[in-house]
Amino acid sequence: MKRLFAEWEKQDSLLLALPHKKTDWLPYLDEILLSYKEFIKAASTYEHCTILCADKKEAENLFAKCDNITLVQLPTNDTWIRDFGAIDVETKEGIVSYDFTFNAWGGKFESALDNTVNKKLYQSSIMKGKLTSIPMVLEGGSIDNNGSGVAITTSKCLLEKNRNPNLSKSDIDAKLKELFGLKQIIWLEYGFLKGDDTDSHVDTLARFITKDTIAYTTCEDKKDEHFEELKNMEKELECTGFKLLPLPMPKPIFYKNERLPATYANFVFVNGAVLMPTYSDTNDLKVKKLLQQALPKHKIIGVDATVFIRQHGSLHCASMNKFSTK
Repeated sequence: MKRLFAEWEKQDSLLLALPHKKTDWLPYLDEILLSYKEFIKAASTYEHCTILCADKKEAENLFAKCDNITLVQLPTNDTWIRDFGAIDVETKEGIVSYDFTFNAWGGKFESALDNTVNKKLYQSSIMKGKLTSIPMVLEGGSIDNNGSGVAITTSKCLLEKNRNPNLSKSDIDAKLKELFGLKQIIWLEYGFLKGDDTDSHVDTLARFITKDTIAYTTCEDKKDEHFEELKNMEKELECTGFKLLPLPMPKPIFYKNERLPATYANFVFVNGAVLMPTYSDTNDLKVKKLLQQALPKHKIIGVDATVFIRQHGSLHCASMNKFSTK
């Protein structure tokens, strides 16, 4: 028996990796560290946070007034640990964590340090349990699931030529079903965000929020470059048989004349709450209310993601849920 955890299930901790001077965050490092502090302060209210950092002493100063956290000095190339952090799977023997190969979204960036993080965390017993290496490229943000045997992904990402060129769609489908104990994988052919480096990770587009409900990014402006593609994705989702919750996009956000991939779908479940990215946009409150109505047992908390998206990611990209069978 194998089963991929749904993100709203009982968690042991949230794993994060701080930006540092040797990353692309350097031009606005102070700003993003303050954003991470806000994010982690909100998350650590609900569960333990394990934070990887390049310099532990500097991190201790930043988080001097934060409780329920553990700082681990461990070098990384970047901060998007959703995509290189180990993925937890429930088995008869307990939790097994899969360490997939990470090549920075098809070789776009340097990834040698990120690709060793899981082995170091588990070998040092910072992360407990069994780690199993999987000789296949897969990023955590490229899949989402309902905890009951159904996952959702995008063809643009999983079939991108620089990830697993020797595997066909049917090969990948069969492999993921076997690894995660899945009965069905929904492959979306449509959906993208301008400025996204990931080749359309599903965690920016469509997410399960309950075992029978998918929240998804929608564009209401017919003149927007996303409108047609996201409308086609919506039509695909309407054929799945699941309940749907549309999340309107914020108005276009630019940094240095570049449109950024702002989306509300990049939220994070923690124990008893959902941390939702906000963008100082009129839709922030609207989406918060939509999620609160759909998830009445969770507290919906907005976290400013306007600096996160300068590097084309958001809250979900920046964290990895670690689960508990207790």
